[in-house]
Amino acid sequence: MPKMTFVDAHGNRKEVDAPVGLSVLEIAHKHGVDLEGACEGSLACSTCHVVVAQEWFDKLKDASEEEEDMLDLAFGLTHTSRLGCQIKMTEELDGLVVSVPGGTRNMLLE
Repeated sequence: MPKMTFVDAHGNRKEVDAPVGLSVLEIAHKHGVDLEGACEGSLACSTCHVVVAQEWFDKLKDASEEEEDMLDLAFGLTHTSRLGCQIKMTEELDGLVVSVPGGTRNMLLE
């Protein structure tokens, strides 16, 4: 089974099993990683924002226009930012590393 690693805001790493077909958001929730996902993956918020390690970023499918629009609202946006709900695990992503920012901006509650 593929694996992936989550890095928290303090630099702590957590390697987890990452079943093919699940999103990074679903994998985070399955393993108790603190990644919000307020809209439950419906692409209506930016609370599942992750920063993809540079060496993995170009291996991802391009972000949709809708994802780009939501990313504009994300806390701590970087050039390798993506929404965890939009990254689906594949065999090719075995070893994926993403960082979880230290905060979120939940527009659903504002």
